Amino acid sequence: MAALQRRLAEFAAARDWQPYHTPKNLVSALSVEASELVEIFQWLTPEESARVMSDPETAHRVMDEVADVLAYLLQLCEVLGIDPLSALDAKIDRNERRFPAPGRP
Repeated sequence: MAALQRRLAEFAAARDWQPYHTPKNLVSALSVEASELVEIFQWLTPEESARVMSDPETAHRVMDEVADVLAYLLQLCEVLGIDPLSALDAKIDRNERRFPAPGRP
C-alpha cells in the first residue's frame, strides 16, 4: 500500500500536480470516479451485476474505475496522514461492537 502511495505521489510530483491535490479536490475526484463505477452497474439487474466480470470489455471498465477510486482514496489518505489499513481495521472493530453477530454478546 505504501509503495503504491509513493508511486502515486511521484506521478503527481513529476507533473507538478501537488498544488491541485488538496483534500477538497481529491474528495471531489474520488466522488466522480465512484459515480463512474456506479454508472456501469446503474441499470443492471442483480443477476446481470453478478456476471459483470464475464464480459471482457465491461470487466476492463470496472477494473479501471476501481483503480481510479482506489488511487484517489490513497492520495487523500496520503495528504491527510491517514493509514488506510489501520483506519479500516479500527472501523471493523467498531462495527463488530455495534453490530454483534446473532447469538453473540
